[in-house]
Amino acid sequence: MNFAPDEDRQLIQETARGYLNDHSGYDFDAADGWNANLWAGFAGELGFAGLMVPERFGGLGQGAMTMAAVLEETGRALAPIPFFETAVLAVQAILAGGSEAQQAALLPGIASGQVRAAFAGTANRPSLSGGRLTGTADFVSFGHVAHLFVVATREGTLVALPAEAAAVTRVANLDATRPFSTVYFDCAVDAAQLLAIPGAFDRAMTVAAGLLAAEQAGGARHCLQMTADYARQRVQFGRPIGSFQAVKHMLADMMVSVESAHSAALLAADAIDGNGDPAEACSIARAWCSDEYLHCAGQAIQLHGGIGFTWEHPAHRYFKRARASASWLGAPAEHRERVAARIISEAA
Repeated sequence: MNFAPDEDRQLIQETARGYLNDHSGYDFDAADGWNANLWAGFAGELGFAGLMVPERFGGLGQGAMTMAAVLEETGRALAPIPFFETAVLAVQAILAGGSEAQQAALLPGIASGQVRAAFAGTANRPSLSGGRLTGTADFVSFGHVAHLFVVATREGTLVALPAEAAAVTRVANLDATRPFSTVYFDCAVDAAQLLAIPGAFDRAMTVAAGLLAAEQAGGARHCLQMTADYARQRVQFGRPIGSFQAVKHMLADMMVSVESAHSAALLAADAIDGNGDPAEACSIARAWCSDEYLHCAGQAIQLHGGIGFTWEHPAHRYFKRARASASWLGAPAEHRERVAARIISEAA
């Protein structure tokens, strides 16, 4: 099994990294909850919003391995844009549940970066009955800037609705770079808005879980990099603290976490692309990467000492993202239970 990036994938990842280095940052307006200029350039001008959208709908037609490479970079930068929500969650739901005509209607706008999407239904879900959608969806990330909602209903159906069909209220949340909203629905739904192919929700959630692991792996790697840089520069007792054996051991443990998370995320992406069991690989990756990201983010704060505990230093942002991501799209314990159930089922 060879996960070495090919030339095209490496070029795409380097392009994403370079753009995010130049245009992303921690100084975005927290009141707005996102960086509109970063979205316009990254999603629109560079075309990353259409990374997994088929070429016939204006996208780049890339697979999960390429998306994982880009998500490692958005995770590293904590990019405050609805990239994962639009380019992964919404796109995968539409591809899994939509007809050819629905895909043709919805995907070109997403691929161009003109349409920002949010997925409603990762927690509680509204109900669809008698052609009417009613109820609330909590923890809808970037719901306040969405043009399009892809909604998972209690009945298991996916619905694509314009943002005007819902009412949105921002809520306080842990991670300022991925703001959540509560979305209220009380609207009519016609047949053209139903993404009715069976199994679409499960397929979309499997892919999203596996690719979120790549974002987590990228965040963990940045925690290691900024901590190793600090350990080289911070002098105590006349020596860089990175020369102390205890610090070396902690950094080595972080390195093991980072590399294992990276491998797990690539295994999941490769399975999504058809080289394995995606349900199992994605749950393994999500459980593992959640734990390792939290470990690295916590160690980063510890090894930075007093400065690591301040709001001025970005270490706390990575810890918050690690904690919030671990609880999103299924907690690690849920994913371990799924893997265990599959193993037991196969052994029976």
